[in-house]
Amino acid sequence: MTRAATYLDHNASSPLRPEAREAVLAALDLVGNPSSVHAHGRALRNLVETGRRQVAELAGAEPKQVVFTGSATEAITQAILGGARAFSAGAVALSAGEHAAVGKAAEATGLPVWTISLDGEGRIDLDQLTVTLQKAEEQGLTLLVALHWVNNETGVIQPIERINALVGPTRHTLFIDAVQAFGKRPLEFATSAPDMMAVSGHKIGAPAGIGALLVKSHADTVRLIPGGGQEQGRRGGTESATLIAAFGAAAAANDYDAETLSALVQRVEAGLRKLAPDVVIFGQGANRIGNVTNFAVPGVGNATAMMALDLMGLSVSSGSACSSGKVGASHVLAAMGVPRDLANCALRVSFGWNSTMADADAFLAGFETLLSRQKRAGKAA
Repeated sequence: MTRAATYLDHNASSPLRPEAREAVLAALDLVGNPSSVHAHGRALRNLVETGRRQVAELAGAEPKQVVFTGSATEAITQAILGGARAFSAGAVALSAGEHAAVGKAAEATGLPVWTISLDGEGRIDLDQLTVTLQKAEEQGLTLLVALHWVNNETGVIQPIERINALVGPTRHTLFIDAVQAFGKRPLEFATSAPDMMAVSGHKIGAPAGIGALLVKSHADTVRLIPGGGQEQGRRGGTESATLIAAFGAAAAANDYDAETLSALVQRVEAGLRKLAPDVVIFGQGANRIGNVTNFAVPGVGNATAMMALDLMGLSVSSGSACSSGKVGASHVLAAMGVPRDLANCALRVSFGWNSTMADADAFLAGFETLLSRQKRAGKAA
């Protein structure tokens, strides 16, 4: 009998929420263009604006600060490429643990990229950030500072209040990749220091293909796709009322249960320590978001482990899902000083809105089987 599949990769994409599915089906019954002034167009415009209000509420933003995009990657690219142009940046400052979308967008600006280190627990080096800001002042440069709030691989929460305090009062532009924080932390965008933030739909149970860039009024001129004036001229292209409605529905239904999800992670980590006393849990000394664990058992390669677990019906990852499907050493772990041979053993288990203790137990049972097979194979060899 085939074991029912267990999904343990919510940081890559969370399953579609029932509310989002219902919103999609209802929206597909409508016809027209949200920019049209007739009744059909106005019905679709109502979906777009309702979704905007729902996303804004979850982000602690004003509705007018929400610019819908095709993905968080697009939002990130708009913030960095568009922001570098709009604010005449002389360099882009980012951390060594940023998502690939941030790093690629920074490279695409053609500007110097100043990299800020991570410590051994995956936290951004705030002393180095301070030095970076001082260096920009000495050189008379305006920086576009692009940093993440929650690391997608380790779940480490960056000291956002201190980052805000360091960059906020300066003339530099602060962009925050809030994709993994959205729906899990109070963003309070409207009243906080960042000029821009990126959020994503499919991380909270909406379909893939919809994200948003949150922008303050002074950053309203940041552009990437000119188009025909949609989104108040801030992002061209006919809005997908269907996906926006689903994004809004997922945001409105968001009920992130930190206590329950943290209990699942604690169950997994406690079980791993019993199964493999030499397990290394990355970022365990830092403040973590609570729904994800990133670990390695020395000698258990992640490529082999992922395939074996997949055959057991367990879907896990080795880190970011946005690296062309490759499996190998993580740049985040490298920035934390993790040796490459250990990083090549890293696995990520992440939980979400429909995860249960049975999922955690299924993973531990599967991983125990994996370790037993490897031990037998070692003896046979």
